[in-house]
Amino acid sequence: MTASTFTELELDESLIDALSDKGYQRPTAIQAAAIPAAMDGRDVLGSAPTGTGKTAAFLLPAIQHLLDFPRKKSGPPRVLVVTPTRELAMQVADQAKELCAHNHLDIATITGGVAYMNHSEVFSENQDIVVATTGRLLQYIKEENFDCRAVEILILDEADRMLDMGFANDIETIAGETRWRKQTMLFSATLEGEAIRDFAERLLEDPIEIDADPSRRERKKIQQFHYRADTLEHKTALLCHLLKQDEVTKAIVFVRKRERLRELVQWLREAGIEPCYLEGEMPQAKRNEAVRRLVDGQVKVLVATDVASRGLDIENVSHVFNFDLPRTADVYLHRIGRTGRAGRKGTAISLVEAHDFPLLGKITRYIEEPIKIRVVDSLRPTTKAPSEAMLNKPKPSKKVLAKRKEKKKEEQAKKKEKVRHRDKKNIGKRRTPASPSIPTASDKS
Repeated sequence: MTASTFTELELDESLIDALSDKGYQRPTAIQAAAIPAAMDGRDVLGSAPTGTGKTAAFLLPAIQHLLDFPRKKSGPPRVLVVTPTRELAMQVADQAKELCAHNHLDIATITGGVAYMNHSEVFSENQDIVVATTGRLLQYIKEENFDCRAVEILILDEADRMLDMGFANDIETIAGETRWRKQTMLFSATLEGEAIRDFAERLLEDPIEIDADPSRRERKKIQQFHYRADTLEHKTALLCHLLKQDEVTKAIVFVRKRERLRELVQWLREAGIEPCYLEGEMPQAKRNEAVRRLVDGQVKVLVATDVASRGLDIENVSHVFNFDLPRTADVYLHRIGRTGRAGRKGTAISLVEAHDFPLLGKITRYIEEPIKIRVVDSLRPTTKAPSEAMLNKPKPSKKVLAKRKEKKKEEQAKKKEKVRHRDKKNIGKRRTPASPSIPTASDKS
């Protein structure tokens, strides 16, 4: 039976009080499914998009374990949470501190982009929970500044992102260093694909698998629409018009590439809209400043690439705009999950050109619901919309594409018979010339 309140999950009173302080009364789908299994000590393989309460789903049972089995004297960390980005690490640590507001547990972070001396407290003082990024953590492990022997619970957050960013070997090294642990939890936006499955098999032992995709009722809190655009200029005009509407109070605009981000920021400024932005390889101080400007209300638009926005968690985002549609449906869910959080309503809008319709079709099939079309009267598209057949036409599988490629190679490799014009022309009734006679000895004499 699924728990309908946090009290039914048998959490410590200090955790119930902390959840009440945050205004949380009912567990989300991923929390109700993951917390009991994790509290039983099982390894957990969880799938949940951004904005579904995933962080609390692994923090609550980890904190409960520390409270149930307190150590006699303080020492090195007992819970290690590994994340793909600095921003996500800081957000997880902040949430852990909020959940531990009514108990004595200590939380620290280890991330890149921070001076070495700022991490000295992690080495010199005793910590219960450490949230870290892979690069800096591995550095400290190799320098023997971080003691992994006391780690009892290893948690990998957004494991799919770690694989995308090439951190698989680093994570396996960290897992090897924490080999005395009692429990491992791995969370990902999606469990589709062989890569994440193979990765999980190497790290988890007899895990319970939890696929807590948001229920249709929860997903309806995010209204999803798309607008058709004839050209890039038309799409930009649509975005500027929509961003100027009163209901857009705090918006994130997603693009695929850094070059497009810089162009779009300039176009918005020319239209009288001042945005802040996040791009890859941006200094940490500038990233923090951009996020702060949006949070403080100095600007209401943040433009970001998917890579730069990983781990971004901003409250009260009213709208998410897909200026460029993502190439995969799970990234789409990651994007729109940044609005409609904590029970609030949100809006996700995609701007779609003709060449984007196959992607739109793939996304609608994945989420199993239509993304309704809307039109701005003054900016109506002039071109004809693609047919329904094109929208719902599935992309050929890799196996089918491989067979087609192999067949094409075979056809090209076939030896073609050489046909000459002289062999084809009509020679009429002419006889073929007789073979020349071989001279005899008498002819020579």
